[in-house]
Amino acid sequence: MAAACSLPRTLDLPTLHAKLQDLLSFLRGALAISSAHTVDFYTKSIWQELVDLPPESVLAALRKSAAEAEPREAKLPLGEAEAGFTDLPKIFCETSQKLLSVEAFALTAKHYSVHNLGLCTPFEQLLTALRVNRKQRIDENVKTIEFMNTKKSHEVQAMSELICSIADYCGLKQVIDMGSGKGYLSSFLSLKYGLNVYGIDSSNTNTHGAKERNRKLKKHWNLYHSQSRAESRADASGLPLKMPKELEVQKEGKCKGDSESVQQSRLGNQDMAADVLPDFSGTAISVIRKQQRNLLAQPVEEENIRFEGAFSLIHFLPIDAIEPASSQVRNTEVSGLRKERRNATSRARDSSIYSPLTSFITADSQLHDIIEDLEDCLMVGLHTCGDLAPNTLRIFASKAEVKGVCSVGCCYHLLSEEFENQHKGYAKEKWGFPMCHYLKEERWRCGRNARMSVCLLPTESLFYRAVLQNIIKDHYGISKCEQHVGKIYSKCSSFLEYVRMSLRKLGLDECKVSEEIVMDYYEKYKPRMNELEAFNMLKVVLAPCIETLILLDRLCYLKEQEDIAWSALVKLFDPVQSPRCYAVIALKKQCDPS
Repeated sequence: MAAACSLPRTLDLPTLHAKLQDLLSFLRGALAISSAHTVDFYTKSIWQELVDLPPESVLAALRKSAAEAEPREAKLPLGEAEAGFTDLPKIFCETSQKLLSVEAFALTAKHYSVHNLGLCTPFEQLLTALRVNRKQRIDENVKTIEFMNTKKSHEVQAMSELICSIADYCGLKQVIDMGSGKGYLSSFLSLKYGLNVYGIDSSNTNTHGAKERNRKLKKHWNLYHSQSRAESRADASGLPLKMPKELEVQKEGKCKGDSESVQQSRLGNQDMAADVLPDFSGTAISVIRKQQRNLLAQPVEEENIRFEGAFSLIHFLPIDAIEPASSQVRNTEVSGLRKERRNATSRARDSSIYSPLTSFITADSQLHDIIEDLEDCLMVGLHTCGDLAPNTLRIFASKAEVKGVCSVGCCYHLLSEEFENQHKGYAKEKWGFPMCHYLKEERWRCGRNARMSVCLLPTESLFYRAVLQNIIKDHYGISKCEQHVGKIYSKCSSFLEYVRMSLRKLGLDECKVSEEIVMDYYEKYKPRMNELEAFNMLKVVLAPCIETLILLDRLCYLKEQEDIAWSALVKLFDPVQSPRCYAVIALKKQCDPS
């Protein structure tokens, strides 16, 4: 049952539309900067075309703006935008559309960030509302840092805490982790919070790796948990973890008879398994026997007298591992046995299980075809790539079984856009962007280059690529390369090596340009590298506005759905550790009693 508590107030759809309208008015002028391809920076004289200022003054103004903004990271109330945004000078020239005022540009871009628009529901406030009837989880004292690196630990710990709170609030036990990758979040939700998790990833390699990683993680987790329980018992009794000899003798004498009888029972079961399966050898049996040996070595306590995962011996074995007593058993009886086995396995299945699955998810994916025992569930995704994030929201909105969603997207440059390549005649109904009716009616186009600005490369890498493009244009007669050079910069120790490797990858004859010619280009454009650096910084300043646009689009889409009772943006992570830090969260009416 859901807790009888109202969730925090969120902005309504008309308010979001007003903020979206203001953001678009700024981006109509600024998008030319974000959309410009730095590959063509020198060949198309982009600086002279878009900026009416020297690069030195742009760099100085942006560095000053960044320095002034650093100490100011106060939390704004929901819906309350930062003050001091009126009466700014003109940002762009009305006739040439060139950038005129860097200071006004930087202030405006900062104003339209998610944080400064007051779009976020405070994380702590949401957790407080969700935790009214929170269940106590037995393993909540375990630290994620024991099992993963610092960045991943930070992300998994914050998101799993929120997911668990939502699941308790809605009375859900099943979680579907979209784009589960290596399974860090899925494993943690299962092991620490006792949730039944299905991790779905399109890569079979990831799924196989996640299974193996989860096996190893579970092994270490059980060891860690055993130590934690021992320490907790010692703390509760006020005794040191290592008992005095007299208490050990006393406990030994008290438990000796019980211990011997239990061990004899276990040995009897082990012998029975050997008699039933005299010729069967394989991984399942070795695992079972290893677990039995481990059990014999454990203290005699009721909580330890069980196999890992609460399965009996038979559930570890394949269907045909145990032969019937008579070879005359009819096929129908064998079929009945298999059916009974499957049902028994389903009934005995532990509620805290992580099951990695391989499937390519689209907005039209049928969850019942992927998960046989699908029930009311919560759908989540940690840094779901490209279209998977919007597809997760669409599946949530369209499937009755999915009662809630918590999605953190990433890789915005891989989103498909409905109005980006209209001339190419793509036949697709559901695009990654835009999702909401407002932007669809505006036929808003963001563009891959603008979305790419949210994850920019180092300036020198961009400089190398821009100068290379001039060489290709002048000596090979190619004004636009359809092929991508790729991640070559990190493999090269010099500009000359970069050019040679790039030409080979593009299938161009590197003998056409000598070392002298290549270095002449480098020396020619090196004094203008500050133009590219300044332009790159302008893109960096604009990047939060592009992210705001994408997140507002997703939030507005959820607000448009009739069956959704509550939806919000929440800042989950420290952006220094995890730049893609915003979660889109929504619950259906069945989960919200308010």
